[in-house]
Amino acid sequence: MRWMPKGYGGHRRPPEEVKREGWHEHGILVVSADDQRLTWPERELIRQLGGRLYGKRSSNKEACHG
Repeated sequence: MRWMPKGYGGHRRPPEEVKREGWHEHGILVVSADDQRLTWPERELIRQLGGRLYGKRSSNKEACHG
């Protein structure tokens, strides 16, 4: 019998599921500044918040989109 702890093994949760659970369970929001589901003002707000909390992104990363 093979037993693996949760998170190890054949099933990997989709990233959107992990993000959703993080928000619902811990109030943690993970969002791409380039997420096309957001309007331009919302994406700009994400960029401004990220810059304020973590510093400005390097131009190299902005060109690669993350």
